[in-house]
Amino acid sequence: MKRIAIGVQYDGSAWHGYQKQEDGHTVQDQLEQALEKFARVRLATTCAGRTDTGVHALEQVVHFDTELEREPHSWLRGVNAFLPPSIAVRWAKQLAGDPGVDDFFHARFSARARTYHYVLYNNPTRSPLLEGRAGFCFRPLDVELMRAAVKPLLGWHDFTAFRAAQCQAKSPVKLMHDIQIRRHGELVVFTITANAFLHHMVRNLVGSLVYIGTGRQPPEWLGQLLEARDRHEAAPTFMPDGLYLAKIDYDPKWQLPLETTSPLPWF
Repeated sequence: MKRIAIGVQYDGSAWHGYQKQEDGHTVQDQLEQALEKFARVRLATTCAGRTDTGVHALEQVVHFDTELEREPHSWLRGVNAFLPPSIAVRWAKQLAGDPGVDDFFHARFSARARTYHYVLYNNPTRSPLLEGRAGFCFRPLDVELMRAAVKPLLGWHDFTAFRAAQCQAKSPVKLMHDIQIRRHGELVVFTITANAFLHHMVRNLVGSLVYIGTGRQPPEWLGQLLEARDRHEAAPTFMPDGLYLAKIDYDPKWQLPLETTSPLPWF
């Protein structure tokens, strides 16, 4: 039995999220159907992090176990032949060792950090060309105010204030590594890295930062929300359109061919 890791990229606009559902209209459903058509055997997959309806991935990492002998490029070309245009395998790597041992690679549990981009179009008028690919805010955004607000979030914190009611995580305590906010013309890009994320956590953070960027709340409000641990006090969940799972960090010992992942070439 061998463990294969693959990097998967997808436009989530047409799909009901990553995780399998009864209607079969998810990224995982499409991926496993393509794997079965290529391998002629059913293969169960595990991903680094589930994404919601309308959320994209520049690089999702997935693994599966198989007894089949295939070269990495065969998995790449073969599976892509059966995937829809909005989903693609970008790389594949066979990992040596026994999947039964604790130290073997696991797409989810071996991940040390995850990075998301949220791309926001900031213009008085919406752009139909960015529909489904970027969030939208018609009021002017002050990037410096938003940058001043994020410092209290860095480090280990209870992120209950930014957690969806249906979140299934055992603990709301996460390690926030970094939050960067950059303006590129009419696009504002939020880049958020943490050890793990709660359900809707990035979209809830962006919603509250937009309140600060438009002057509706002062920069210190974000730290107050964190301390209050009350989801009802924060801003509403922001739209999924501009959210991209960008990067999964692993120990270099796995030598995964991870790609450089920026959302800007898409615009």
